[in-house]
Amino acid sequence: MARGDLTDEQWALIEPHLPIAAVGPIPDLRKHFNAVMWRFRTGSPWRDLPSEFGPWQSAYDRFRIWVGQGAFQQLMEAVIAEAAACGETDMGLVSVDSATSRAHHHAAGMILDAEQLAALEAAVEAEKGAPRRNKSRKRDNPAPTAALNDVGPADGTAPA
Repeated sequence: MARGDLTDEQWALIEPHLPIAAVGPIPDLRKHFNAVMWRFRTGSPWRDLPSEFGPWQSAYDRFRIWVGQGAFQQLMEAVIAEAAACGETDMGLVSVDSATSRAHHHAAGMILDAEQLAALEAAVEAEKGAPRRNKSRKRDNPAPTAALNDVGPADGTAPA
């Protein structure tokens, strides 16, 4: 077993959640899973996969099948559920990236005294009831009529 490969205990936890082929179990499923882990751990291209994992095309094809079937999402949910059932979850490991929550860099550590906070809250309440400006580019001018363009009678009817 190479450094970074799954231990027998880890594989026993993961294997039941991976889909099997229509013809039955795949003999090198663990090797393919280790290859996928190696590829994402190192950030290398698929073509640089070490020969111990077999042909890179086989590992890549298996990876694409698993992605298409949603196997990685199901695996993650199953492992988290099993860890929660055993009481081994650590919410300290949960993180939120900037794509989820973003604040202005001046917002970090902002401290307000009670008067400033009350004034800000009053301003927010006052703004909630204020009418908003129409920022659309539409104009309130109606479209020109035929009477204004001297293209027909003033009553708006067009000649036959």
